[in-house]
Amino acid sequence: MFKHILVPVDGSPTSLLAVSKAAELAKAFNSDVTAVYVIDPYPFTGVGADFAYGQAQYLSAATAEADSALNSVKQHMEQAGIPVKTLVGEGHSVHDGVMQAVKATDADLIVMGSHGRKGLEKLVLGSVTQRVLGASHIPVLVVRQ
Repeated sequence: MFKHILVPVDGSPTSLLAVSKAAELAKAFNSDVTAVYVIDPYPFTGVGADFAYGQAQYLSAATAEADSALNSVKQHMEQAGIPVKTLVGEGHSVHDGVMQAVKATDADLIVMGSHGRKGLEKLVLGSVTQRVLGASHIPVLVVRQ
């Protein structure tokens, strides 16, 4: 039914729940799996040259965080007996990076976690899952804690 599952991760326990669900689905449907961690490569755009050094530090830290999260996914999938590809995506917003990864991998299902933020916290932090749901033309399975 599903040939390629995309799992956006952020290193949180909720995203690891989505990884577990993706592993179950991949076993059931013999699907390929790609895990993606999206970083914004230019978060300081438009704030001036004074932040050039800060940007280098940010990219280093963001890449290290992405590698750590994706390594956790690899370990989890290996334990489940599922081969997984990993990808560090880029986008000025996470949902854009996820949608770019959908196109790049030709995924036909997105399995992602939702932190379930509400009220002011949701308003301030936004909801990546909500934006992916609004932008996606393929099914999205939302996993909650």
